[in-house]
Amino acid sequence: MDNRQAIGSWLSGPRAAAEEMGADFGHRGERLGLPENGPGSIAPLGRRFGALFIDWALCALIGYGLLARGDLAAANNWALLVFVVLSVLTVGTVGYTPGKRLLGIRVIAVDGTRLSLPYAVLRSALLALLIPVLIWDRDGRGLHDQLARAVQVRI
Repeated sequence: MDNRQAIGSWLSGPRAAAEEMGADFGHRGERLGLPENGPGSIAPLGRRFGALFIDWALCALIGYGLLARGDLAAANNWALLVFVVLSVLTVGTVGYTPGKRLLGIRVIAVDGTRLSLPYAVLRSALLALLIPVLIWDRDGRGLHDQLARAVQVRI
């Protein structure tokens, strides 16, 4: 391996380097039995972040306008509480938050059924901590989804 290959593998990441050496990881979600594209496939990262932004903006608006009554510091705390409650209630019942619904994403259990309420509570609590969201597996699922046995798929 010359220097350009070594630097190229470092820049593109370990997955690309392993694939260059012949490793076959398959598509995201293949280990879970999900299709590569279309409905039921793993939701793209951009859509998931977009849905999170929409949900957070909605919760911040509720926290600022209805609960904190103009106090910006208190509004952020209320927004987090509203976000967790919104996430538990909507993901635990219909499988998506308003932002996820707008962007065509649904949260389901790994076995393809609706995510149960206890797992929705666990997922929402871990989502509020933020750190588990930043740790992903090769399927693109955050640690919060892995621990809650959930997957975010396209509708």
